[in-house]
Amino acid sequence: MRDTPPQGTYKVQALDRAFAVLDLLGESDVPLGLAQVASSLSLHKSTAHRFLMVLERHHMVERTVNGKFRLGLRLFDFGNRAIEQYDLRDRAQPHLRKLVNETEETAHLCILEQAHVIYLDKIEPARSVRMITRVGASNPVHCTSVGKAILAFLPEERIVEVIRRTRFERFTHRTIATAEALRAEIEKTRRRGYAVDDEELEEGLRCIAVPVLDAQRQPIAAVSISGPSFRVTAQKLPAIANNLLQCVRGISMDMGFVSAIRNSRVS
Repeated sequence: MRDTPPQGTYKVQALDRAFAVLDLLGESDVPLGLAQVASSLSLHKSTAHRFLMVLERHHMVERTVNGKFRLGLRLFDFGNRAIEQYDLRDRAQPHLRKLVNETEETAHLCILEQAHVIYLDKIEPARSVRMITRVGASNPVHCTSVGKAILAFLPEERIVEVIRRTRFERFTHRTIATAEALRAEIEKTRRRGYAVDDEELEEGLRCIAVPVLDAQRQPIAAVSISGPSFRVTAQKLPAIANNLLQCVRGISMDMGFVSAIRNSRVS
């Protein structure tokens, strides 16, 4: 290995070597052959070949027509998403605070990662009953309003992939338990413009969410309002949905996605 890891850190040799391969290809101005990779990293050719094959399978590296290796475009996508997410959280915060002031309930900002949603941010009101969630945690898409809100506006091939990865674990008697039921909920979400978690993840908890769309109307995140079902009643959902639409519209404009969110109110 070319670099010595800092003392006191965890060390997983396979991961260290995989990242060393990526570092090497990233530092090179031209694609590298197998022998060059193996020699530069002091690896046997067979070992270097295994790492390159795995990285290629995950589109982290790609092979040129003459059989040499360079960084893959998936890394470009990861980089863009990382920048977007950091920027998204910063730009979303004032809009989330306004949303919490309007609804007096907890707001979450979430993104999709495979078949789970990751909580990027959470803002709570100054009220007694609060949400037991934390930034960085994840939950399945099939029982969360944010998950269903994002799913409803994804291209069909992405929806198929996410549903295929979903384990339909039951958390309450209301949890969606089949792909067919999730499909029906996606269609309902698409028609009305917002998604609902009606005590599907936790008894007594109701959530409503709207996606944040980019300029191509693709969902990059979702914002939700969550609270106890005795406060977030079914009758209040359309009004809260309109607050959410105003929130994601403001986020979208601040992110430069001016045309992403339509101006109509939900019914």
